[in-house]
Amino acid sequence: MSPFKLDRTKFKGQTFEEAADHSGYYQSLTWQQRLKVANYLNSIAYNYPEDRPPRLDRTKFKARGRE
Repeated sequence: MSPFKLDRTKFKGQTFEEAADHSGYYQSLTWQQRLKVANYLNSIAYNYPEDRPPRLDRTKFKARGRE
């Protein structure tokens, strides 16, 4: 279960401009908190468990040195 829940008691009427201004909230978070939020949103978007992200398939890439 996700630690993020919608608190329906915190609703307030807003204009479209006020509702679209999320930057102030996210700037008040620490970088660790923002990283957790990004991980949560990625897990929802790509449908994987939050605590087990998919591994990178390293067979699809090549590394070579510069000459």
